[in-house]
Amino acid sequence: QVQLVESGGGLVQAGGSLRLSCAASGRTFSWYDGGWFRQAPGKEREFVAAILWSGDSTYYADSVKGRFTISRDNAKNTVYLQMNSLKPEDTAVYYCAGKTNEDPVERLGGYDYWGQGTQVTVSS
Repeated sequence: QVQLVESGGGLVQAGGSLRLSCAASGRTFSWYDGGWFRQAPGKEREFVAAILWSGDSTYYADSVKGRFTISRDNAKNTVYLQMNSLKPEDTAVYYCAGKTNEDPVERLGGYDYWGQGTQVTVSS
């Protein structure tokens, strides 16, 4: 079992930055691909970014490419999401997730473990 806890959310003005952290416990998270998803009110949960267990490859949704950066520190069992140039449409609950299977990183159903989420609100 892996427990994931997100932190770093909050209220920020448009154009600002936030850094989300996802701390894992229970098992060595370095074995897991790490993903970030988000869910806005009234919308489905959507893929934001992912990083393979090795850290060699990263993936981004088109809507955040060039603004968000995913990274990981396996020694700390933590995955990060640096969010710059935030827009009001980035407002959502952000969830981190982990998987060990070969499903595409964008596939929500492929993830085995999920955090409880952290709220990000971007004001205009």
